[in-house]
Amino acid sequence: MNKVNSCPLNFTMNLIGTKWKPLILFHLLEGSLRSGKLQKKIPEISNKMFTQTVRDLEKDGLISRKVFPVVPPKVKYSLTNKGKSLEDILRSLDKWGSENYLD
Repeated sequence: MNKVNSCPLNFTMNLIGTKWKPLILFHLLEGSLRSGKLQKKIPEISNKMFTQTVRDLEKDGLISRKVFPVVPPKVKYSLTNKGKSLEDILRSLDKWGSENYLD
C-alpha cells in the first residue's frame, strides 16, 4: 500500500464511497436478489451505472454474481462474507439517515 492510500478510512471509502455502492450493498443485506429486482429497488440508477457498480463491487470482493444458464438469462447477486462484514456500517448509515432526514 502506498503512502497516499495507507489510511484505512480512505481504503473503505474507495470501496463503498460512491453514490450507488452503499445502496446496492444495503439491499443485498436481506439476501440474494435477481439483477432486475435489485435494480428496481434503486429506480434512479441507469442500466449503465448499475452494471458498472455491480462489476466494481464484484471486482472488490463485496458481492458475488451467479449466472443461471437459462433463456432469458438469469443473474443473481449476493453479498460475500467481506460484503456482509459491512452490515453494521450500512445499518448505522441507514439509522442516521432516518433520524436526520428532513431536519
